[in-house]
Order: sequence, then C-alpha cells, then structure tokens
Amino acid sequence: MRLRSRLLQLATASAALASPSAAQPAAASPIAYPVANKSSQVDDYHGTSIADPYRWLEDTDSPETRAWVAAENTVTFAYLETIAARARIRARLTEVWNYPKYGTPFKDGGRLFWFENTGLQSQSVLYVRDPKHATSRVLLDPNTLSADGTVALQSTDVTPNGRLLAYGVSVSGSDWQEFRVRDVNTGRDLPDTIKWVKFSTMSWTRDGKGFYYSRYAEPKADSAMLALNKNQKLYYHRVGTKQSADRLIYERPDQPDWGFEAEVTDDGQYAVLSISESTDPRNRLYVMDLSIPSRPVVTAPPVKVFDRYDASYTYAGNLGSTFYFRTTRDAPRGRVIALDLNAPQERHWRVVVGEQKESLESVSMVGDQLVARYLSDAHSRLRLFSLGGAASGEIALPGLGSVTALSGRPRDDELFYTYTSYLYPPTVFRHDLKSGTTVEYKTPKLEADLSPYETKQLFFTSKDGTKVPMFVTAKKGVALDGTNPTLLYGYGGFDISLTPSFSPATIVWLEMGGVYAVPNLRGGGEYGDDWHRAGTLERKQNVFDDFIGAAEFLIKEKYTSPSKLAIQGESNGGLLVGAAMTQRPELFAVALPAVGVMDMLRFHKFTIGWAWTSDYGSADDPAQFKYLRAYSPLHNLTLGTRYPATLVTTADHDDRVVPGHSFKFAAALQAAQAGNAPTLIRIETKAGHGAGKPTAKRIDEAADIFAFVAKNLGMVWAGSGTPEPVKSATPAPER
Repeated sequence: MRLRSRLLQLATASAALASPSAAQPAAASPIAYPVANKSSQVDDYHGTSIADPYRWLEDTDSPETRAWVAAENTVTFAYLETIAARARIRARLTEVWNYPKYGTPFKDGGRLFWFENTGLQSQSVLYVRDPKHATSRVLLDPNTLSADGTVALQSTDVTPNGRLLAYGVSVSGSDWQEFRVRDVNTGRDLPDTIKWVKFSTMSWTRDGKGFYYSRYAEPKADSAMLALNKNQKLYYHRVGTKQSADRLIYERPDQPDWGFEAEVTDDGQYAVLSISESTDPRNRLYVMDLSIPSRPVVTAPPVKVFDRYDASYTYAGNLGSTFYFRTTRDAPRGRVIALDLNAPQERHWRVVVGEQKESLESVSMVGDQLVARYLSDAHSRLRLFSLGGAASGEIALPGLGSVTALSGRPRDDELFYTYTSYLYPPTVFRHDLKSGTTVEYKTPKLEADLSPYETKQLFFTSKDGTKVPMFVTAKKGVALDGTNPTLLYGYGGFDISLTPSFSPATIVWLEMGGVYAVPNLRGGGEYGDDWHRAGTLERKQNVFDDFIGAAEFLIKEKYTSPSKLAIQGESNGGLLVGAAMTQRPELFAVALPAVGVMDMLRFHKFTIGWAWTSDYGSADDPAQFKYLRAYSPLHNLTLGTRYPATLVTTADHDDRVVPGHSFKFAAALQAAQAGNAPTLIRIETKAGHGAGKPTAKRIDEAADIFAFVAKNLGMVWAGSGTPEPVKSATPAPER
C-alpha cells in the first residue's frame, strides 16, 4: 500500500565477463557453516513438483530456527571480526554520520513543527515553536521511549488549531503501530491508545475532537509477525474515549484486499478516502462530505468520484466543492485535473495542467498556486502554476538532486522544501510565494570534504535497446582503468523512483576509493506509469536485464571490472540482487541482498506479501508461476556454482518481507556454493524492514557491509577521510 504522510514527507563482450578473475579473495580457511537440516517438503505447482527443504525456517520463532539464527550470527560475526579495516570503517562512519539533520517544517494553528537530530541520536526529535516565542521546545523525544532506541516514531498529525498531536510508534522495526495523543501545550500524553494499526496515517477533523485511521483485526498472539493482513477498516476515534468506542466509518467485507486512507481537507469540509487494492498505484477515490448538518459528521456516505482501478488519483487541494487531483488517467506521466463535486462525471472534468514530457510526481495547493514536483531524467524540478493552469515560474534547485519533502497550505504565502543529492546533504529551503525568493532555512554541516567528488548522469542501452539513465558518483578525474572498487545499487519496482539522495555511508565509500552507481531501472516511476509497467509481471526480467546492463556498461567504460564490482539492493532490490547473482554469478565479486523477496512462489502467503502480486504476479496462477519460477532467487541456486562473496542481511522483526525469505536463501546458497567465497547471513535483532532503525544499528550494519566488501574486493584503506585510498594491486584469486 502506498502511504501518505504530510510530515514524513549495458551489452559488452561476454568472453571478458565470463573470466574466473571475477572471483574474490578466499577466506583464510574454509568456513564451517551451521547445519541446516533438509526436509522432504515438496509442493505441486500446476503439475510441477518443487522441493522446499528449508520450509521450517519460515517459522521464525521455533526453537530450531532460533538455534540456526544464533549459529549463523556466530559464524558471520566471527568472520567480520577478522577484518582489520572494520573498526576503522566504523569509526569514520560515526564521524561522518555525526552532523545535524533537519526535517521539513510544517505549520498548524500558527505553530511551527519540525524534526531534528543532533547527529547520533537514535531517533529524530519533534520540536515545536509557538508563534509568540522565538525559542523552540521539545514536543516528543522518541529516544525516551526505550533504553536502546528501538521504539520509533512512524506517523504524526497535528490538529488544525495546533493543540493536539496524534502520533504512532512502532517497536523493534515492526510495521505494527500504536497510536497515541499528546497535548502540545503540556507535552503530556492523554489516556488515548489505539492498537493494531498498520499501513495507516491519521487525519484530524477540523474541530480537533477526533481523527480518522485504519486498522486490522487483532491477530492471534503467536501470528502477529507472519499472518496475512487483510480486511482493513476505516475508523474514527474521538479524543477521550476508549478504542472500543471508535466508530466504524467504512469497510468492504466483500473486498478483503482493499485498504483505506482518509485525509481531511484543509477547509475541514470533506474527507478524501483513497482506496487501494494492492501496492499498485492505481486506486479508487471517494469524498465524504463532513458538513451535512442532518447527518453525524463522520458517517456521511461518500461520493464515489473515481470508482475504477484504472489510474492513479491523488488529492492536491480544493476550493469549496472544486477539487484538484493529480492523475495518470489518459496521461501515463501524470496531469492535473479539476472537477466540481456536485458534477464529478468525466464529461465535466477540466484539464488544469496537461501531461508534460517529464513525470509529475506530486502536486500541492500552496497559497493561491499549484506547486508541481516533476522528475526530469530522475532528478527533481519544481514548477508553479496558477489555479487556472497558467505556468507561473519555476523554483531553481541547486543541481541534479531531489526534492524529498514539501509543506505548505492554501492560506500560506510561503512553502518549505528539502533538497538533497548524492553530494548535497538534506537542506531545508524556504520559498516566499509573493516575492519569489528562496533562501536556505536549515543547512547541515558535515565533518567531511565533499569537494573532491562529483556526480555524473550517464545513459546506457539495455538488452532490448531501451535507454536507461544511471547516476555515477566518484572522485573527480577517476582513472578509467578497470580497477576501481564499485558499488552498484538498484531497486526497480513498485513505481518507486530512485532519485539522488544523500547518505553518510556513501561518503565513506567514496573516501575508501569507491565508485557509487545507481541506475534507474524499469519497474520504477522515473518515467511515469509506462516505465513502471515495463518492469512488472511477465516483464520483470527487464529489470534484471537493466541491472546487468548497468554492470556491463561500467565494465565496458572501465570504471571497474568483475573482480571489483559489488551489487546491493534492499527489499525488492534484494530480489534484484538475488536474481542478478543467480543469472550472472561470474559478473559480480560481491552480492549484498538485504531484506529481499527471495521465494517468489510463497511471498504472497505472509503479512502484506499478497499485495505485491500487482507487480510480481502469483504462483497460484499457472502462467505466472512459469515466469516467477524462472527468476525466483531461491529456486535458481545451482549446486556446485561459484557464486559471488555474499552477505545476506535481514532482521528478526521484519514483518513486511518476513526473514524466512533470507533464511531459506542463505541456507540454500551455503549448500550450493563451490569454492571458498564466503556466503554469510547477518541477522539483526530488535529491528525490522528498515524504518525506525536506531542510528547505532545503522552504523554497525554499514560498517560490517563495507568491511565485508573491502575484504572481498581486495581493498586497503588507511582509515582517514583525507589521505588517498590505496587500491590493492594484487589480482583477486579464483574463488
């Protein structure tokens, strides 16, 4: 499900690539991996028998699985502890990570709210400034909610008068949230507590007496981390009452896959209900009139404005009954339309901003204008339009980067936005809509010199002739001699665009002498709906071909070579890495699949996995089973193959991509691996899919990953950010 939150806002010579020199330095001695027992489990898929010997590892809480996890972690950390550079890498990561981080401010009731992290705090802190006071104060510090920083703030909303804060917290990285309410004046929580919330925001009614939210039924005690999440319902909670008294607003028991998200309009007159059926961006959109005096304010029946899953529809703003929406209807790259709620039929729609050559990511009504965020070859542009659709200018951005968040209201004369890129830490800007001037509002300062590096956007040709862009960040004047250690990162799915973003870890990788490359694969949203569709279902192989094409391009252009190339991806990107390393094991020296979807035949049987069938398909369908089986990483590991040195990463509380995916893949990989290249799994405890992970855990994980990569690419690093890194001149031995 796609969530809304105002706050958290290619083909080269195959002979060279097949060389065994792609192999990596062997471990000092063969690794004795924990024994993973094989069961006789065999499943029938439409007449095809598929063995699943490690099915028992799906039960993450069984004594057998727990013992295997402990044993694997023992082996992994023993290996990592032998890497001399590990401590130096961690120390440098800590130095670079330690800079102030600022969230995009937003206003409610005249008060200004924002998140801030001094540098190494486990979680960012929510601050507030009153309109009559120049000083700010802490409103909510998630670091006080747990001793180890594993309780994280996931969602927030403030009443229009600025007096109450509704917020959601999660424990140990789980997607499950508990909603609470805090008095902004006193900084104290009210008794209100709402449980079993997942994939939901909250949205206050204008009177500040209650808010809408979505939840699931309470799961059985032993199945909260694995059971399917279906039959979500929309509720209204009135402040001061128990959850049991919350009013059910909307449900569809006849449609168990539907999910709901409500947003109250800025004028308080309506609630916009977005209905999703999966992770597909196409949705239905209803509007509930909250001003009808003859009916209870929260139970007025919705007007079904868009009642087909034929496109994406996103609310942008309204003036009375005139609503503005961003949609991909008849416009794969997006356009803006307006309609009157009293006559919402398509024949009455008015095109306000037509489809452009760039992809329209979002549009917001701020002041008396529309602020449109476009993607031009995967980097952001901010354009302004009148409510009538006339172009009224563009907000200049510092370079090839991303606008990651934007805030402002229809009555405001200013807007705030955050801009970032690979070499530009997230910086908050304030734009005056009346004067057209822009100033830096919050600028972080790093303990790192970024001037020696640069980002270039390159284009390569994929297997089928498609032109694909790729950002490459490296030291200025980097020698194109094929010896550069290179980290290739990808995702390619779910209409998610990989735009330039800043990471302290990337800076340390550059200081280590690395090249960082990010291709914009099909399956993402960089070029609109058509680009996304080109990487879904039976076309998913396009994504893997694009990624492999990116690797081949970097090798052809002599940025790197197979013996110096590492690949990395998370979640759907973990699937990407798993598919790439099983399809072309000789092309990569190191593989880093994180929290990946590795079993493409069973992913839909756990938690929210069923919702991914819009991108992947389902093994329950005979035709879809064939192509899923063809690329499923778990099912394409071949006994006796020399795979890259691999470090699988996952977490014990990941209830989105359940850790059984990584457990089974790691066990099968260790059994299949030929040669001495390590195939390890690092299993984080008290952590989940990634959101809300404490800073210390993020640094530890990054240090372990870079240490593993450095050892297996033959890198030598002095440990300081300033001296020139040293590359190993010794060829990597055959694995």
